[in-house]
Amino acid sequence: MRKDFCINCRKDTEYVFQRKKIAMDIKDKSYQFLITTAICEECGAEMSLTGLMDKNVQEIDEQYREQENIVSVTDIAKLLKLYKLGKAPLSLALGFGEVTITRYLAGQVPSKEYSDIIKSALTSPAYMKKQLSANKEKISDTAYQKAVQAADALIELLSVSDKMQRVLSYIFESLKEVTPLMLQKLLYFTQGIYSALYGKPMFPEHCEAWIHGPVFPKVYNLFRDFKYNPIDDVRFILFSGTADELINEEKKVIDLVLNSFGLYSAKVLEKITHNETPWKEARKGYEEHIPSKEPLSYERMKVYYESVNKKYNINSAAGLKKYISYMLNKE
Repeated sequence: MRKDFCINCRKDTEYVFQRKKIAMDIKDKSYQFLITTAICEECGAEMSLTGLMDKNVQEIDEQYREQENIVSVTDIAKLLKLYKLGKAPLSLALGFGEVTITRYLAGQVPSKEYSDIIKSALTSPAYMKKQLSANKEKISDTAYQKAVQAADALIELLSVSDKMQRVLSYIFESLKEVTPLMLQKLLYFTQGIYSALYGKPMFPEHCEAWIHGPVFPKVYNLFRDFKYNPIDDVRFILFSGTADELINEEKKVIDLVLNSFGLYSAKVLEKITHNETPWKEARKGYEEHIPSKEPLSYERMKVYYESVNKKYNINSAAGLKKYISYMLNKE
């Protein structure tokens, strides 16, 4: 129950939050904003709550930036993490004054020109590398090297397809912890099941039959440094929200996989793939601990999961769970 003092009722009353449209003139231009108000449940008057004015200022600032296509404070803060730079070095690397980023993080609104520079650095690591090179003499060599390495890592991340980026983003947003080994299995099951249900691959990356199961090499290279640890990768703040671009059928299949296979550890998932025909056929002729890069073709995965679908109806989590139970009990 929310209660606070209503100056009309002269007592503490319950209140509800409502959105209100207001008009404002900024630099001789008219704007409309939606702000949060607190309405007394007894008399219907607006109430003045501690912190509500600050919230309204923040709402207006965010909506003004959106209407004018100006970079947000949140996005500016992302740059610091992405390129492992402090406020002053980042300012100088972008060609700004030394305290510019500090001012922007405190709430000062950037000019459209500076906003566009920041947005370009956020969306294009190649652009950021050019900025770093152009302003190399203004920052320390240590800061420069760290930022260049971070830019190169981002360029590597962008080397996977747009669809794969969205799928990865969706998985990371849905699960709290994902190790590289678990991720590979989830991607494999997603590709196989989607292929069986819709007759085409979800993403274009090719798969190989490695010792520990199916692997998409490009994705493996992105996260190899995490080894057996959960992936905690700041680079993915670049793709926040991009999972929304997946179509409903794609989201449905990923959810099916996460709500069935995603309940098990990476080693259990490895056991399942080791019992499946596609991986076993691709590994024929290889001893257990001998590495291989034999292709595990999309067509082979599709045919296999079509047969699984006929038997278990993998268009549902219940069907997938029956299939998983069978594979785990298979000798």
